Amino acid sequence: MPGVARVRIVWRQRVFRCDDADCARKTFVEQIPSLVAHRGSITKRTIAWAIGQLRGEHATIAGLARQLGTSWKTVWRAVEPELVRLAADESRFDGVTTLGVDEHVWHHVDPRKRGPKELTGMVDLTRDEHGRVRARLLDLVPGRSGKAYATWLGERGDAFRKNVEVAALDPFAGYKTAINDKLEDAVAVLDAFHVVKLGTAAVDEVRRRVQHDTLGHRGRKGEPLYGIQTILRAGAENLTDEQRVRLAAAIEADPAHDEVFVAWQCAQQLRSAYHAKDLAEGRRIAERVAETFHTCPIPEIARLGRTLRRWRSAFLAYFATGRANNGGTEAINGIIELHRRLARGYRNRHNYRLRMLLIAGGLDPTTPT
Repeated sequence: MPGVARVRIVWRQRVFRCDDADCARKTFVEQIPSLVAHRGSITKRTIAWAIGQLRGEHATIAGLARQLGTSWKTVWRAVEPELVRLAADESRFDGVTTLGVDEHVWHHVDPRKRGPKELTGMVDLTRDEHGRVRARLLDLVPGRSGKAYATWLGERGDAFRKNVEVAALDPFAGYKTAINDKLEDAVAVLDAFHVVKLGTAAVDEVRRRVQHDTLGHRGRKGEPLYGIQTILRAGAENLTDEQRVRLAAAIEADPAHDEVFVAWQCAQQLRSAYHAKDLAEGRRIAERVAETFHTCPIPEIARLGRTLRRWRSAFLAYFATGRANNGGTEAINGIIELHRRLARGYRNRHNYRLRMLLIAGGLDPTTPT
């Protein structure tokens, strides 16, 4: 078996000669396409094993080449055509009813040499018959813009777009515009994680501002607000008794710190909407947040409130779609980050796309040739 015991196949190929004067080729080399592809140096069985290792065992092309006693180029030259074939199969887009979108940075060199640093990834977040999400990467396109997303959606055709019922996204206006233009029948849902993150960021901004207004400098060790910065990022229900005492002491250290405590309470209220067991109760909390935060005298919380009012329909859609969110997309990004580190980075975007589609479930190696 390849990878366990290295095997080298010696094959004596027969050469057939044609004596016909009108024959252009004159000679024909014996081929066995069921065993080895034309001009191939690795058997099809080994190629299937290599693809399985890449997808399921976090393997790298260099590692497989070492196991097979050959070179990186030889292994990739054998694997790439199969991945290209799988990526070209449009049937892999069938059955997508919930679609997620997010971007990530795939390289850190000059864009003039390697193209855009950002790639926009589309992820299938459709629930199975048991209500579980089996996230899989559908595609990666260059750029981080609504145009990149809209172009990809346009290429998928009417059948695909009409089948999408829910579109989850981060609070980026470009993606929302693409959804409005191309997925008119889909419900846009603002991702819960990023909404809560906005609330936590607002609290941190208030803490830093109050810190500077009262002491004239950034936080330092031993100062009340600096000592509770991690506590302010935690959920109230997760705080220990000791942490609650430290929080109370820091707030009581200066009357100006009350502003930080109020901001923290607002963030906790926003967070509680997503933690409510009953979706109707969660929606009521979310509606209260959208209706009141923009009137808060604390500028950072008021800005958060205005943001949520602009995204009101997508913000509240979470509670009408059975908690649809972009969590599966973030999980796919984690897998991508892992494999980019394993490969020590990529220089070729074509190879990067194929590898990430394979390891993140976008390609099905069991699809027959």
